[in-house]
Amino acid sequence: FTYPEGVHPALAGLSFTLKSGKTLGILGRTGSGKTTLCSLLVKLYNPPRGTVFFDGEDIHDVPLDVLRGGVGYVPQDNFLFSASVRENIRFYAPNATDEDVYAAAKLADIYDAVMDFPGGFDTEVGERGVTLSGGQKQRVAIARALMMNPDILLFDEPTSALDPELTLEILKVIRELAEEKMTMVIVTHEMNFAKDVSNRMIFMDKGVIVEETTPELLFTSTNQRTREFLGKYHDMA
Repeated sequence: FTYPEGVHPALAGLSFTLKSGKTLGILGRTGSGKTTLCSLLVKLYNPPRGTVFFDGEDIHDVPLDVLRGGVGYVPQDNFLFSASVRENIRFYAPNATDEDVYAAAKLADIYDAVMDFPGGFDTEVGERGVTLSGGQKQRVAIARALMMNPDILLFDEPTSALDPELTLEILKVIRELAEEKMTMVIVTHEMNFAKDVSNRMIFMDKGVIVEETTPELLFTSTNQRTREFLGKYHDMA
Protein backbone atom coordinates (compact mmCIF):
# COMPACT_ATOMS: atom_id res chain seq x y z
CA PHE A 1 0.00 0.00 0.00
CA THR A 2 1.23 3.46 -0.97
CA TYR A 3 -0.40 6.67 0.24
CA PRO A 4 -1.95 8.78 -2.57
CA GLU A 5 0.77 11.42 -2.19
CA GLY A 6 3.51 8.88 -1.51
CA VAL A 7 6.33 7.59 -3.69
CA HIS A 8 7.41 4.52 -1.75
CA PRO A 9 5.09 1.87 -0.24
CA ALA A 10 4.10 2.45 3.39
CA LEU A 11 3.38 -1.28 3.69
CA ALA A 12 4.78 -4.10 1.59
CA GLY A 13 4.57 -7.88 1.67
CA LEU A 14 2.35 -8.15 4.77
CA SER A 15 0.45 -11.39 5.18
CA PHE A 16 -1.33 -12.74 8.23
CA THR A 17 -4.58 -14.40 9.31
CA LEU A 18 -6.52 -13.67 12.49
CA LYS A 19 -8.93 -16.38 13.59
CA SER A 20 -12.18 -15.62 15.37
CA GLY A 21 -11.87 -15.40 19.14
CA LYS A 22 -8.11 -14.79 19.07
CA THR A 23 -5.98 -11.75 19.83
CA LEU A 24 -3.24 -10.49 17.54
CA GLY A 25 -0.62 -8.11 18.92
CA ILE A 26 1.11 -5.87 16.38
CA LEU A 27 4.34 -4.50 17.76
CA GLY A 28 6.71 -1.92 16.31
CA ARG A 29 8.29 1.45 16.85
CA THR A 30 6.71 4.72 15.75
CA GLY A 31 6.62 4.92 11.95
CA SER A 32 6.72 1.16 11.38
CA GLY A 33 3.33 1.13 9.60
CA LYS A 34 1.09 -0.05 12.45
CA THR A 35 -1.42 2.80 12.24
CA THR A 36 -1.44 2.60 8.45
CA LEU A 37 -2.46 -1.04 8.78
CA CYS A 38 -5.28 -0.06 11.17
CA SER A 39 -6.49 2.55 8.70
CA LEU A 40 -6.73 -0.08 5.97
CA LEU A 41 -8.64 -2.53 8.17
CA VAL A 42 -11.42 0.03 8.73
CA LYS A 43 -11.07 1.44 5.19
CA LEU A 44 -10.01 4.94 6.13
CA TYR A 45 -7.79 4.36 3.11
CA ASN A 46 -8.57 1.90 0.32
CA PRO A 47 -6.23 -1.12 0.26
CA PRO A 48 -5.54 -2.69 -3.12
CA ARG A 49 -8.31 -5.05 -4.20
CA GLY A 50 -7.58 -8.66 -3.37
CA THR A 51 -5.45 -7.91 -0.31
CA VAL A 52 -7.78 -7.58 2.72
CA PHE A 53 -10.50 -10.14 3.44
CA PHE A 54 -13.11 -10.59 6.18
CA ASP A 55 -14.56 -14.10 6.36
CA GLY A 56 -13.16 -14.69 2.88
CA GLU A 57 -14.87 -11.64 1.37
CA ASP A 58 -12.84 -8.85 -0.19
CA ILE A 59 -13.11 -5.69 1.90
CA HIS A 60 -14.22 -3.80 -1.22
CA ASP A 61 -17.27 -6.07 -1.50
CA VAL A 62 -18.36 -5.41 2.09
CA PRO A 63 -20.72 -2.40 2.39
CA LEU A 64 -18.99 0.35 4.33
CA ASP A 65 -21.71 0.52 7.00
CA VAL A 66 -21.43 -3.23 7.55
CA LEU A 67 -17.63 -3.04 7.76
CA ARG A 68 -17.58 -0.08 10.15
CA GLY A 69 -20.38 -1.64 12.19
CA GLY A 70 -18.43 -4.87 12.55
CA VAL A 71 -15.15 -3.33 13.73
CA GLY A 72 -15.04 -1.56 17.08
CA TYR A 73 -12.17 0.90 16.60
CA VAL A 74 -10.48 2.39 19.67
CA PRO A 75 -7.91 4.92 18.37
CA GLN A 76 -5.03 6.28 20.43
CA ASP A 77 -6.64 9.73 20.70
CA ASN A 78 -10.27 9.17 21.65
CA PHE A 79 -12.63 12.10 21.34
CA LEU A 80 -15.29 12.35 24.03
CA PHE A 81 -18.06 14.88 23.51
CA SER A 82 -19.31 17.51 25.92
CA ALA A 83 -22.20 15.31 26.96
CA SER A 84 -23.09 12.77 29.62
CA VAL A 85 -21.18 9.55 30.11
CA ARG A 86 -24.33 7.73 28.97
CA GLU A 87 -24.52 9.71 25.72
CA ASN A 88 -20.82 9.19 25.00
CA ILE A 89 -21.07 5.44 25.46
CA ARG A 90 -24.26 5.28 23.37
CA PHE A 91 -22.82 7.41 20.56
CA TYR A 92 -22.65 4.57 17.98
CA ALA A 93 -25.92 3.01 19.17
CA PRO A 94 -28.31 5.89 19.95
CA ASN A 95 -31.28 3.55 20.40
CA ALA A 96 -29.54 1.30 22.90
CA THR A 97 -31.21 0.78 26.26
CA ASP A 98 -29.73 1.82 29.59
CA GLU A 99 -29.20 -1.87 30.34
CA ASP A 100 -27.06 -2.14 27.19
CA VAL A 101 -25.02 0.88 28.30
CA TYR A 102 -24.49 -0.59 31.76
CA ALA A 103 -23.48 -3.97 30.33
CA ALA A 104 -20.87 -2.35 28.05
CA ALA A 105 -19.59 -0.22 30.92
CA LYS A 106 -19.16 -3.31 33.09
CA LEU A 107 -17.24 -5.09 30.33
CA ALA A 108 -14.99 -2.04 30.02
CA ASP A 109 -14.56 -1.93 33.82
CA ILE A 110 -15.84 1.64 34.06
CA TYR A 111 -19.29 1.00 35.60
CA ASP A 112 -18.27 1.30 39.26
CA ALA A 113 -16.21 4.44 38.67
CA VAL A 114 -19.12 6.12 36.87
CA MET A 115 -21.57 5.15 39.60
CA ASP A 116 -19.29 6.97 42.06
CA PHE A 117 -19.69 10.23 40.11
CA PRO A 118 -22.24 12.66 41.60
CA GLY A 119 -24.51 12.28 38.57
CA GLY A 120 -23.70 8.67 37.74
CA PHE A 121 -24.13 8.02 34.02
CA ASP A 122 -25.74 11.45 33.60
CA THR A 123 -22.48 13.16 34.63
CA GLU A 124 -21.26 15.62 31.99
CA VAL A 125 -17.71 14.80 30.98
CA GLY A 126 -16.79 18.10 29.32
CA GLU A 127 -15.21 18.66 25.89
CA ARG A 128 -12.76 15.84 25.08
CA GLY A 129 -13.55 14.28 28.45
CA VAL A 130 -11.55 16.80 30.47
CA THR A 131 -13.27 15.82 33.72
CA LEU A 132 -12.12 12.19 33.40
CA SER A 133 -8.70 10.66 33.99
CA GLY A 134 -6.83 9.22 31.02
CA GLY A 135 -7.70 5.68 32.06
CA GLN A 136 -11.37 6.55 32.53
CA LYS A 137 -11.56 8.19 29.10
CA GLN A 138 -10.03 5.15 27.48
CA ARG A 139 -12.43 2.79 29.25
CA VAL A 140 -15.42 4.93 28.21
CA ALA A 141 -14.11 4.72 24.64
CA ILE A 142 -13.84 0.93 24.93
CA ALA A 143 -17.43 0.76 26.25
CA ARG A 144 -18.53 2.90 23.29
CA ALA A 145 -16.88 0.47 20.87
CA LEU A 146 -18.47 -2.50 22.65
CA MET A 147 -21.93 -0.96 22.19
CA MET A 148 -21.61 -1.83 18.50
CA ASN A 149 -21.41 -5.54 19.40
CA PRO A 150 -18.48 -5.72 16.96
CA ASP A 151 -17.02 -8.83 15.36
CA ILE A 152 -13.53 -7.38 15.86
CA LEU A 153 -12.10 -4.91 18.38
CA LEU A 154 -9.22 -2.87 16.98
CA PHE A 155 -7.02 -0.99 19.46
CA ASP A 156 -4.50 1.50 18.07
CA GLU A 157 -1.94 2.33 20.79
CA PRO A 158 -4.54 2.20 23.61
CA THR A 159 -2.02 3.11 26.32
CA SER A 160 0.27 5.56 24.49
CA ALA A 161 -0.78 8.55 26.61
CA LEU A 162 -1.13 6.73 29.93
CA ASP A 163 1.22 6.34 32.86
CA PRO A 164 2.22 2.82 34.03
CA GLU A 165 -0.59 2.57 36.62
CA LEU A 166 -3.30 3.51 34.12
CA THR A 167 -1.72 1.22 31.52
CA LEU A 168 -2.28 -1.66 33.94
CA GLU A 169 -5.95 -0.68 34.19
CA ILE A 170 -6.41 -0.91 30.42
CA LEU A 171 -4.40 -4.13 30.29
CA LYS A 172 -6.81 -5.65 32.83
CA VAL A 173 -9.80 -4.68 30.67
CA ILE A 174 -8.30 -6.09 27.47
CA ARG A 175 -7.25 -9.29 29.22
CA GLU A 176 -10.83 -9.78 30.44
CA LEU A 177 -12.16 -9.15 26.92
CA ALA A 178 -9.75 -11.79 25.62
CA GLU A 179 -11.19 -14.22 28.16
CA GLU A 180 -14.62 -13.47 26.65
CA LYS A 181 -13.18 -14.82 23.35
CA MET A 182 -13.49 -11.49 21.57
CA THR A 183 -11.51 -11.16 18.35
CA MET A 184 -9.00 -8.36 18.84
CA VAL A 185 -6.14 -6.61 17.11
CA ILE A 186 -3.92 -4.63 19.49
CA VAL A 187 -1.42 -2.23 17.96
CA THR A 188 1.22 -1.03 20.39
CA HIS A 189 4.86 -0.16 20.87
CA GLU A 190 4.83 -1.44 24.46
CA MET A 191 6.37 -4.89 24.49
CA ASN A 192 5.07 -6.32 27.75
CA PHE A 193 1.57 -4.99 27.11
CA ALA A 194 1.34 -6.86 23.81
CA LYS A 195 2.92 -9.97 25.28
CA ASP A 196 0.40 -10.27 28.10
CA VAL A 197 -2.76 -10.31 25.98
CA SER A 198 -1.86 -11.75 22.56
CA ASN A 199 -2.15 -15.27 21.15
CA ARG A 200 0.00 -14.31 18.18
CA MET A 201 2.36 -11.40 17.65
CA ILE A 202 3.67 -9.56 14.65
CA PHE A 203 6.76 -7.37 14.82
CA MET A 204 6.77 -4.68 12.11
CA ASP A 205 9.58 -2.43 11.00
CA LYS A 206 9.62 0.06 8.12
CA GLY A 207 6.36 -1.22 6.65
CA VAL A 208 7.17 -4.92 6.58
CA ILE A 209 6.64 -7.85 8.91
CA VAL A 210 9.94 -8.88 10.43
CA GLU A 211 8.51 -11.76 12.44
CA GLU A 212 5.17 -13.40 13.18
CA THR A 213 5.13 -15.91 16.00
CA THR A 214 3.91 -16.56 19.54
CA PRO A 215 4.65 -13.98 22.26
CA GLU A 216 7.05 -16.39 23.98
CA LEU A 217 9.08 -17.05 20.85
CA LEU A 218 9.12 -13.40 19.80
CA PHE A 219 10.64 -12.39 23.11
CA THR A 220 13.40 -14.97 22.70
CA SER A 221 13.97 -14.13 19.03
CA THR A 222 17.44 -14.34 17.49
CA ASN A 223 16.47 -11.94 14.70
CA GLN A 224 18.78 -8.95 14.91
CA ARG A 225 16.12 -6.34 14.09
CA THR A 226 13.77 -7.81 16.67
CA ARG A 227 16.50 -7.99 19.30
CA GLU A 228 17.47 -4.37 18.73
CA PHE A 229 13.86 -3.28 19.26
CA LEU A 230 13.21 -5.43 22.30
CA GLY A 231 16.42 -4.22 23.91
CA LYS A 232 16.45 -4.80 27.64
CA TYR A 233 13.10 -6.60 27.50
CA HIS A 234 14.73 -9.40 25.50
CA ASP A 235 16.88 -10.45 28.46
CA MET A 236 13.94 -10.14 30.86
CA ALA A 237 11.58 -12.35 28.82
